[in-house]
Amino acid sequence: MTTVPYNDKEISQILDIRCQEEDVEMTEGAMKLLTKIGKECSLRYSIHLITTSNLVAQKRKSAEVDVADIRKVYSLFVDVKRSTQFLKEFETEFMFSDITPKDAEMTQ
Repeated sequence: MTTVPYNDKEISQILDIRCQEEDVEMTEGAMKLLTKIGKECSLRYSIHLITTSNLVAQKRKSAEVDVADIRKVYSLFVDVKRSTQFLKEFETEFMFSDITPKDAEMTQ
């Protein structure tokens, strides 16, 4: 038996259920963006953005999450794909980047 990825409608339905569970109101545009993020990054990551984007919306005293709120938390919290890319780009800047496998064996 094989599995297939969720389609946009299914992702949107799952996110809508999660919003209901967390008592979060979202604009239509925000839900579309969150669905796109769920498809391109991961459903788990987009679900985590619901709570944090709601906190951003509450801070600006809004009753519902808008696209700007999601964009803000998307820039603050990195998904696995962007995190991996960041690590590859800046690997020489991190501590112990100059240790070779042979040096690592000697320290053990």
